[in-house]
Amino acid sequence: MSDALSPEPKPGANAGRSAHPGARKTSAKAARSRAREFALQALYQHLVGRNPAADIDRFTRDLSGFHKADSAHYDALLHGCIEEADALDAQIEPVLDRKLSELSPIEHAVMWIGVWELLHAPDVPWRVIINECVELAKSFGGTDGHKYVNGVLGSLAPKLRPAEVAADPRGQRRPPGAPE
Repeated sequence: MSDALSPEPKPGANAGRSAHPGARKTSAKAARSRAREFALQALYQHLVGRNPAADIDRFTRDLSGFHKADSAHYDALLHGCIEEADALDAQIEPVLDRKLSELSPIEHAVMWIGVWELLHAPDVPWRVIINECVELAKSFGGTDGHKYVNGVLGSLAPKLRPAEVAADPRGQRRPPGAPE
């Protein structure tokens, strides 16, 4: 197993940003965001290599920076997504415009994370879940994979979090990716 999923820094990513002491740095990334990144890497290994969860977990915990992640959230994502893979796929598949097998493993794993959190992490607002998953897809996925992830999760949010989406303080605007 390798750490091949580390995102490449994008040229000019810090251009125009202030260097004052209050500026947020990459190292200040939230522990839950880090947990999602490590869970994504672990789920990728599961999807591609069919490695057992326990082996993936041991490997992932040894990766650089894991100590800064929310390990409880990582555990919930890794084990929850693997244990509920069929149920998560059953939620995702009806809103796809292609076969599930045609998804990239990154998009597939990001969607698992998003759907699992929509179902099991009521303390995380639905828009935050979608945003975090879009950011994962931007960092680790293909060129436009984040748009597809946004569309799929945006379509599922009203079904999986109906009261929260209906009560959204942004008024009558539709959720990201929802059909018009």
